[in-house]
Amino acid sequence: MTPEKISRANIELRHHTPLEIIRWAIAQSNGHAIVSTNFRPFEAVILHLVTQVQPDTPVLWVDHGYNRPATYKHAEQVKKLLKLNIKAYIPKMTAAHYDAAFGGMPEPTPENEERIKAFSTAMKLEPFQRGMKELAPTIWLTALRRVQNPNRAGLDIVSEDANFNSLKVSPLFYWSDADMENYLKQHNLPNEWDYFDPAKADDKRECGLHANWGGKAVAGDGR
Repeated sequence: MTPEKISRANIELRHHTPLEIIRWAIAQSNGHAIVSTNFRPFEAVILHLVTQVQPDTPVLWVDHGYNRPATYKHAEQVKKLLKLNIKAYIPKMTAAHYDAAFGGMPEPTPENEERIKAFSTAMKLEPFQRGMKELAPTIWLTALRRVQNPNRAGLDIVSEDANFNSLKVSPLFYWSDADMENYLKQHNLPNEWDYFDPAKADDKRECGLHANWGGKAVAGDGR
């Protein structure tokens, strides 16, 4: 879509429900829509919505190997409950290999910014890009929300994603945490709070999937 069409779509979709936005997005996809997840808190919302519209939508999940047990249990619970069409991708090296070779997950401090980016590239961005190439979506549905961090506040429901060459659609972009909680309760969906993303370090920075530096990192040697 051209920038003008994207701008017009955002204006038109601003007051539509997430379910209506997903219907619109899938109609644009020519059968090539996916949804991505990391099974963090509230992810059951986007997954439930998408499967209401298209039950067999591919669900791209990068399992970087550092998830906590509760997250893996939650992933299995949601997968079974919603009958998800999971497409799991893993890094080219195991967590144990990375720990031994590079000293494990870097501490989330400003001094470790380059190490954090290197970790993100190897353990999350590379497998994600591999998944995007193999699935080749024209529409990428995400759970991005404006309230999550400053970088995401500058996005919108529909945006062109240069990192992975697809149209990114975020149906929940304007929802608050309270909206998400209400949806989970309304549909009796599980949630999970013991989530930690080592490729992101904290909620105020990006792991690279939705930031410009991610595309450059994956295009390089990944190390």
